[in-house]
Amino acid sequence: MSRNLAFFPIMIIVVIVILAMSAVFTVRQTEQALVLRFGEPVPGRGIVTEPGLHFKIPFIEGVVHLDNRILDLEIPQMEVLASDNQRLAVDAFLRYRIVDPLKFYQSVGTGAIADNQLSSILNSSVRRVLGEVPISEIIRVHRAELMVKIREFTNTESQRLGVAVVDTRIRRADLPKEISEKVFSRMQSERQREAAENRALGNEEAQKITSRADKDVTILLANAQQQADTVRGQGDAERNRIFAESFSKDPDFFGFYRSMQAYETSLKAGSTRMVISPNSEFFRYFNDLKAAAPAKN
Repeated sequence: MSRNLAFFPIMIIVVIVILAMSAVFTVRQTEQALVLRFGEPVPGRGIVTEPGLHFKIPFIEGVVHLDNRILDLEIPQMEVLASDNQRLAVDAFLRYRIVDPLKFYQSVGTGAIADNQLSSILNSSVRRVLGEVPISEIIRVHRAELMVKIREFTNTESQRLGVAVVDTRIRRADLPKEISEKVFSRMQSERQREAAENRALGNEEAQKITSRADKDVTILLANAQQQADTVRGQGDAERNRIFAESFSKDPDFFGFYRSMQAYETSLKAGSTRMVISPNSEFFRYFNDLKAAAPAKN
């Protein structure tokens, strides 16, 4: 009996410790909490947003911890049909935050269910927005504006879940692989055709430039040759005039000078050999330095 009495205070202490531990809960800096009594929020303190140590009634009230940070959600790649009936492979994701913990808990309960519903909402918004525009606007022109529309539609639909969509992004919007390969092949063929046309035009232009250059060279050479012939003719005429004047002033000296030039030209070592009589008219200045020029007929 004494043993039972000694054990009883220990049991009371254990129960008190358990009750005390059940009566407190901790909310971290990255969390918010719902205090529920039989599944309904406790009036006045049902939503706890301040971090720290808080109290509840043990065994009657329960606590649901929810994240208060911005959460990321990626959806699987989807195929979207644009307004011009072109298929696109789209990768998208969103960021959201739980702004109404009670509505979030009552509508989806857990984060996994919330992710599934948000994935469906984002999928529907992407198809709705991208299906209204052609592929050129999606890829090149109005991509930023389209993402804003997707975010607005997604945020409107997700408010019933107690969340606010902070941002939505299209990570990649491109043609499916098999279509991309066909488009690339077609673009490659088109570029090769354009390159061949440009090379042909370049060769044609090069031939024109070469022909013009050859024509200009021929004309320049002909003009230069004509001018050279003219100058040479004028020089020869001037030389002949000088010779004629010299011959008319002193025919003997002119004959002597021309004979000396003939000797210099013909009597060179190793040149052509001639057999001429020493009494020939050609050597008249060798025999008599004062020989007169032959008389004219």
